[in-house]
Amino acid sequence: MQLIDLQAQYRRIKAEVDAGIHAVLDHGRYVNGPEIETLERRLAEYTGAAHCVALSSGTDALLVTLMALGIGAGDEVITSPFTFIATGEMIGLLGATPVFVDIDPSTYNIDASRIEAAITPRTKAIMPVSLFGQMADMPAINAIGERYGLPVIEDGAQSFGATFAGQRSCGASLLAATSFFPAKPLGCYGDGGAAFTTDAGLAERMRQLRNHGQTAPYHHPMLGINGRLDTLQAAVLLAKMDVFDDEVVRRERVAARYREGLAGHVVTPVLDERATSVYAQYTLQVDDRDVVRSRLDAAGIPSAVYYPVPLNRQPPLYSDAPMPESDAAAGRVLSIPMHPYLDSADQDHVIEVLISAVQK
Repeated sequence: MQLIDLQAQYRRIKAEVDAGIHAVLDHGRYVNGPEIETLERRLAEYTGAAHCVALSSGTDALLVTLMALGIGAGDEVITSPFTFIATGEMIGLLGATPVFVDIDPSTYNIDASRIEAAITPRTKAIMPVSLFGQMADMPAINAIGERYGLPVIEDGAQSFGATFAGQRSCGASLLAATSFFPAKPLGCYGDGGAAFTTDAGLAERMRQLRNHGQTAPYHHPMLGINGRLDTLQAAVLLAKMDVFDDEVVRRERVAARYREGLAGHVVTPVLDERATSVYAQYTLQVDDRDVVRSRLDAAGIPSAVYYPVPLNRQPPLYSDAPMPESDAAAGRVLSIPMHPYLDSADQDHVIEVLISAVQK
């Protein structure tokens, strides 16, 4: 059994993936090939965003959204401490300071009711993270941004395909970023990502930033990065998009089966009534996590912990501000196998072993 089974997906779409890769090999435009523009158009249409900029990773997507806003030394960006390092890392690399706001313990996303108290004259943006496949409360966060004149950047690295109050992830704020790392709900066969915006000027600036700040050949009015997405990865993503909606439905079915089978035994994910989730991970809370993991491992069931050390406890981003909900979650969360091709027999085995593991 695998935590995420990418080979099962490949077997389903092998002909389409192989054809897309061979088309790139035939035309030879490995950088900035025609598949990039096609992918950007499809991603923008899917999310409802006006503009999409394909990038070399989700991390670079976060970076160029911040760079496009001119965020740098002395600035502050409000974000969540309970996420992967890339969120805070990109803020820090630009010389800005991540200001952490604790999470809602039920959804693991930033607690929108705590954001206003963290705003200072140095605040230049709000970057909520849509964790484990469920969007943050974007309507509430956007309203705060509007009141204070602050742009909102959704870190949608784990939530592409999810919705909140009828809006899709990456299409619900001024700026957004997502990741196409292979393990994501929509993943390529290497690193990849995309940035989204409703603003044409920001979109053009991000396109320039991803190509060394270039506005014309060998003309660089700004410093940028080498952030282009490979054409081969775009071809893979185009093939995967054709089955993506079906895979989201399959993920929801797996989640529903887990929820029913594990209710009363462990803390299962809580879904906001206004939201849908793509269940990038299926994350539980358990007591004695190390013991439970060892019992799952002994039964051949893989598991993972996202994230054992919150960002405010990481040395480069350390903050002594109390984050009790993030600290509590970090000590209890456990992710179990989740992917669209997880069959019912394997799920039943996971449920049975997990219930036994937490009862001993």
